[in-house]
Amino acid sequence: MTLIKWQHRNPLTDMVNNLFDNDLGDFFGKRFSDPAANIIENNDSFGLDIAAPGMKKDDFKINLENNILTISTELEDEKREEGKNYTRKEFYYGSFSRSFTLPKTVDLDKITAEYENGILKVVLPKKEESRVDIRKEIKIA
Repeated sequence: MTLIKWQHRNPLTDMVNNLFDNDLGDFFGKRFSDPAANIIENNDSFGLDIAAPGMKKDDFKINLENNILTISTELEDEKREEGKNYTRKEFYYGSFSRSFTLPKTVDLDKITAEYENGILKVVLPKKEESRVDIRKEIKIA
């Protein structure tokens, strides 16, 4: 049997902390998580789609090192509101980095990327020798 140390916690404090940490943090856009990615394989290429709405193509950095493709961004957004007797600033900083190990069949010199309608599309063409589509039925003897 395992013994677990009991800690007395105030449930109201936990509820308020969870409200601000989770729900309101997401509501005010203070949280930034890694975007979702889809990987599609065709006969002649792989497609890598990253969902990142609200960004510009200049926000992204795409690096390739030792067959590892890294897509990253750092955002800084400043909103400033001035009134009669007050000044309010809201800063937002966020970043993400996603890395993908590329197969040896990818032609590293022909990788292209474009950003349109909130989706970053990276095309990873296959090398000519790896494009052969061999399909055949094998008979059982």
